[in-house]
Amino acid sequence: MRLSSVLLSSPHSTKSIEQKTIFLLHNSTKLNHLLQIHAFTIKTSLDQSNFILAKFLCQLFSCSSFKNLPYARSLFDRIPSPDTFIWNSMIRAYLNAQNPRESISLFSQMRIREDIVIDTFSLSLVLQACGRSVNDRDGKRIHTHVWKLGFVSDLFVQTALIEMYAKCGTLDTAEKVLDEMCEPDLVSYNVMLAEYVLVGEIELARRLFDKMPEKDLVSWNTLIHGFTKAGIIGDARQLFVTRRESNEALRLFQEMQLANVKPDKVTMVIVLSACGELGALNMGKMIHEYIKRNRIEVDLKLGTSLVDMYAKCGDIANSLEVFNKMDLKDVLTRSAMIIGLANHGFGELALDHFNKMISQGFKPNGVTFVGVLSACSHAGLVDMGWKYFKSMSDIHRLEPKIEHYGCMVDLLGRAGCLKEARELIRSMPFCPDAVVWRALLGGCRIHKNIELAEESAVNLLQLEPQVDGNYILLSNVYSEAKNWDKVINTRKMMRGGSIQKLVPGSSSIELDNGVYEFIADDESHPKSTEIYQILNELSDQLNIGIYEPTESSFLPDMGY
Repeated sequence: MRLSSVLLSSPHSTKSIEQKTIFLLHNSTKLNHLLQIHAFTIKTSLDQSNFILAKFLCQLFSCSSFKNLPYARSLFDRIPSPDTFIWNSMIRAYLNAQNPRESISLFSQMRIREDIVIDTFSLSLVLQACGRSVNDRDGKRIHTHVWKLGFVSDLFVQTALIEMYAKCGTLDTAEKVLDEMCEPDLVSYNVMLAEYVLVGEIELARRLFDKMPEKDLVSWNTLIHGFTKAGIIGDARQLFVTRRESNEALRLFQEMQLANVKPDKVTMVIVLSACGELGALNMGKMIHEYIKRNRIEVDLKLGTSLVDMYAKCGDIANSLEVFNKMDLKDVLTRSAMIIGLANHGFGELALDHFNKMISQGFKPNGVTFVGVLSACSHAGLVDMGWKYFKSMSDIHRLEPKIEHYGCMVDLLGRAGCLKEARELIRSMPFCPDAVVWRALLGGCRIHKNIELAEESAVNLLQLEPQVDGNYILLSNVYSEAKNWDKVINTRKMMRGGSIQKLVPGSSSIELDNGVYEFIADDESHPKSTEIYQILNELSDQLNIGIYEPTESSFLPDMGY
């Protein structure tokens, strides 16, 4: 039976029909039902009621997402005198539909209407729109309007101003708004904290976090995520810094527990990521036990995080166990498993997982193929590597990116196919980066090809003239070939170019639920005297004759 028939099936007063219409609006979850109700409101003149129209618009947005936003807009444009609530509903709809510019445009039209009262909700919404569109010019104008309307002390508006200025990159103004608030609430602090983390100002985020009068789960998760994100940077030159940041994330997690704040699933995912970056296996296992003990559901995202953490920490057995127990796996889960297997020498097993993934109808992505090509590289499977590399474009409609070319150069270099590797670099549709040249240089070192190593080094040093590791790698190539004159010349180049060692030699150890990191000649640890005493004893034992350094990694002391 049609809804209009239900409404008119028995005699009703106008008020009764209106009440029934509202009831049906509240309980309609299908678009076709809503359209029937709209047709009925037109037939009965209920479409003249702003209250009914507002209810209809809200339900339309909630049940049909934003694909019918043009329909809602056409309805809105025909309303003779929409009230503030309806204006706000439309502004919010465009904001949620990722069209903040239209939200700002609607607010501008609303502002010039004499019959409309702008409220705090209107201002909060349009300020959010300015932030998302990075439009501080309109944002500043609306800030002026906030003063004129007397909403400068309103908590919701102030919070929206903080978010707007922060998203527009004017953090100092956002801080000023926060500082001028009489009694900033937790939401205001969390908004500022999230924006600091979003733009990478992790030290500012930590200082704000420390001075917050109260903190909730959102506060802790935001800051822990900030340190974890800061700890995942691809540039090897920042290795020492990134490990320190990831370690700080784990310390914060421990502080969070001491503060009796119960972590949730989001916390677990964030902290597992930090464990993976640090190789903090024991901490990762503790978190896994916590998940089991508290019966936290291991959904797709949490399961993938566990697989990735165990794989990065080298515990392939547990990684596989979690993977096999997961009922639902997506391409990210499978890619994490493939990369984990590849990086730890299980190349053929990684390829088996890939082939199974394809047979089950999953579409691989670029990350998947990095794992596949790495698996071929570590297993020395040159022909298979070529097969999978070509299949990217021929079968899977994925154009290889520079990281895939880098994997192939590494595969060919390790296998001694240096000429093929060089030809592949020449055929690349884009300029090779330092990673590609470094992979070729590494292959040249293994197979003692000085001529090609020098060509690689020239290109590499043009791209990264200040990276000490490139000079050391070239020096090791000469050392392998016992060409000591060129070793000395390379060291002189380093001194002449004032090349500084960018990454201090470092190592880490996980002990008592903490990860301790030591750099070369580090004396910062409170027990450094005892540590060096043990190291000296080990060195003495090695010098007895048990250990002999390999000549290939020996470099004469040139005073560098």
